Amino acid sequence: MTPSPELPDLERYSRQIRFAGIGSEGQRRLRAARVLLCGCGALGTILADTLVRAGVGLLRIVDRDFVDLTNLQRQVLFDEQDVADHLPKAIVAATRLSRINSQVTLEPHVADVDWRNIRDFAQDVDLILDGTDNFETRFLINDLSLETGIPWVYAGVVGSHGQTMAIFPNESACLRCIIESPPDPGTTETCDTAGVIAPAVHMVTSLQAASALKILSGQRQIVEPQLTIVDVWEGSLRQMNLKGLHERGECPACGPQRRRDWLNGTQTSHSTILCGRNSVQISPAEPARLSLEELSRQLSSLGAVTSNPFLLRFTPASTELQITVFRDGRAIIQGTEDITVARGVYARYLGN
Repeated sequence: MTPSPELPDLERYSRQIRFAGIGSEGQRRLRAARVLLCGCGALGTILADTLVRAGVGLLRIVDRDFVDLTNLQRQVLFDEQDVADHLPKAIVAATRLSRINSQVTLEPHVADVDWRNIRDFAQDVDLILDGTDNFETRFLINDLSLETGIPWVYAGVVGSHGQTMAIFPNESACLRCIIESPPDPGTTETCDTAGVIAPAVHMVTSLQAASALKILSGQRQIVEPQLTIVDVWEGSLRQMNLKGLHERGECPACGPQRRRDWLNGTQTSHSTILCGRNSVQISPAEPARLSLEELSRQLSSLGAVTSNPFLLRFTPASTELQITVFRDGRAIIQGTEDITVARGVYARYLGN
């Protein structure tokens, strides 16, 4: 979608230009900036809306999902008609955003970001924004950032709390400096097991978008090397100073080892269609050791759960699919042969 040439170049951004932190030069830098947004759900829709209204030059939106009724509580670019139409999120978002600001070039892609395509999606961009819902993609973005030198801004929200940090490759701490590997599936909260409230999403994405505006307007030097953690229900905000963490050289990704486990495809979830069974098997990047008892407690309010010492079977109330989870983190999603659907269900209920 190409911007319309009729509108004045900068007049619509006059209030933003009057802000001393951006000014005319900052606005012109924004108009020339190119951004990749990975994921267009709760985080992504707010980020996309903010950046398009701010006048970023190009926004490339990549998302694998379709609009669902449960999205509407917090995903600001979608409505009930989008649910009825079963349209992809990236397409709906780009269509709506083009009516908000026709000066911005929008590139929607209905795809699952993985190690095979992320280089193409990141081609010629100045910044990558995290709008994802899983650590596998975040570690992939982190690897690509370190490999290409493109900065990115991480964020995550669940329940009433979330966190965000800007990452400048080979200058500041990266994601693996603070989280060496993704948590085992079933060991962390997800939006489906713990819920999520919109104010938490808005709070975290506001901080994330502010970092993006600083970077894109040419003021990356004022972005502090810190992880910001907020909880809107408790009313708390704290910041972890990460200065010096990169210099220690202990990180497997940005330290001397320079490992790119996710970018080279050696660390990734494996998905296999089970022939003749209308099922897909999903395996985590590394074998886990799940507590099926704890997982059963987390999932019991969301559908029917049965288990034995070896596996857990879960039928969500909101779908006809059945999920069988093993202690090593493997899961068989019965009722579909669509790998994208199966991976989405796995991320929704197991969190990785």
